[in-house]
Amino acid sequence: MPTVQDILAKKGSDVISVKPGETVLKAAELMSERGIGGLVVTEGGRLVGIFTERDILRRVVAPRRDPAATKVAEVMTTPVTACAPDTSVDECAAMMTGKRIRHLPVVSQRDLVGVITIGDVLAFQVREQQATIDYMHHFMFDLR
Repeated sequence: MPTVQDILAKKGSDVISVKPGETVLKAAELMSERGIGGLVVTEGGRLVGIFTERDILRRVVAPRRDPAATKVAEVMTTPVTACAPDTSVDECAAMMTGKRIRHLPVVSQRDLVGVITIGDVLAFQVREQQATIDYMHHFMFDLR
């Protein structure tokens, strides 16, 4: 059964993070520069939260907070839902759908080893299904 490690092997395990004391404005600029929708929040190398576009909208913009004066720690999501590298892709899809989250940190023995998104999971599942379809097509039609 395919696991998160299979996704990370294809995508890479680079993690873009921010410190809890950083301003929302700086974090949003980093997200914009990198073209990503979320950042993991780390302190002393430890995962302490996650900060996403939804956090900006719901916890900063909607209540009219100043992003230059608001710290990430004040609006990040915590506790963080995470998975392990050996978690199945199907389990991650169910977890992300059930909890309505789009970013899932990957933790191995308390170390942050990557982040996967719902897009990563769906793209992986589509590739897997296409490979199965191609195999079945070959089996059914090319062997006659």
